[in-house]
Amino acid sequence: MARPGAASPPLLKHLNERTVLDAIHAGAPISRAEISRRAGISKPTVSLALESLREAGLVREARRGPDGPSYGAIYFEPVAEAALTLGLDLGTHFVRGAICDLGGTIRARQDVELAHADAADAVDAITRLRATLIDATALAPELIDAAVVGVPGVIETDSGTLRLAGNVEGLEGRQFGDELERALGVPVTLENDINLAALGELWQGAARGVDNFAFLSVGTGLGAGLVLGGALHRGRHGAAGELDFALGARSDSEDPCAAAVSALAGRLSRDGRETELAPPYDTRAIFGAARNGDGVAREVIAEVARRIAMHVAPIAAVADVELVVLGGGIGANGDLLLGPVGRMLADWLPFPPRVEVSTLGDAAILTGALAVGLQAALDNVFTRRQALTA
Repeated sequence: MARPGAASPPLLKHLNERTVLDAIHAGAPISRAEISRRAGISKPTVSLALESLREAGLVREARRGPDGPSYGAIYFEPVAEAALTLGLDLGTHFVRGAICDLGGTIRARQDVELAHADAADAVDAITRLRATLIDATALAPELIDAAVVGVPGVIETDSGTLRLAGNVEGLEGRQFGDELERALGVPVTLENDINLAALGELWQGAARGVDNFAFLSVGTGLGAGLVLGGALHRGRHGAAGELDFALGARSDSEDPCAAAVSALAGRLSRDGRETELAPPYDTRAIFGAARNGDGVAREVIAEVARRIAMHVAPIAAVADVELVVLGGGIGANGDLLLGPVGRMLADWLPFPPRVEVSTLGDAAILTGALAVGLQAALDNVFTRRQALTA
């Protein structure tokens, strides 16, 4: 009789196979001996797991090993095309999409403009984009395991209903994920777009290797994604990072977003000083003028830096994050913002975080969507393999 809590032989077999599969994904091309060393499993056990995984079509012998002598060793790699994941980023005027395989390689990528910023048009655009991306991969559509979609809003944890989603007409109060599942024919995961941007930076961007950080997006709107202990922190209602409400009765004197910055530039430009700034006071023009030495523009940028630092400080003080990554159309201007933001945080906080600019730019949300989908696909292909062999 098995001891209470002891793992059964089938369970141990599946655990070993999953450990071997993860080692191959992490280190391919990788030899049997190296898998054994990394996974802490005996070579005979690794051999049994490899045979089972090969039969399931999840791993194969690699055509070539890493650089250097192989001494006759056989190397293994994952079958990247065993499943695909579809990542999507829904914005006010566009949908960005990509398909990646189990190796994390993007097989197809495309952005499309939305004729109208409303939910119905978004569903149609996403459906067409999915078809275009599949055609570009030249792979079977059945290989798509699931879709992960970044949306501007809060997805209620219990109901999946979208809240605070005013940027796209018709999204507010909608169970948008259910609609997309019916349209795409695959499971759909909705996630806040800034949360996905944070996960994108964790996977392939400025936050690689950092377990505690915040991604702060400053552009037409303001939002944050918080990663604590290496995992996304969503909060009780899925509303963690909604910085528009962080300062309570906030006025335009603390708003770092585009409309408030343009209004500030307009006010300062009317005081009689010479400046190249002119209506409509586009934020890109303001930053460009500041780089050209325009005094009024530089004053605007100094105030933008102060407002950003004011929003970073509470996050850093409460969560004690190691890093803050700035993104968005305004936050991406690191050459003008990083220095002053960092100095203010150093003055205000006993343990200021490091501040960097996103290395992914506009692709951060989409990268995060692919990261989430990739992990789910890896779990799902293994779960299906378990079911077939049970």
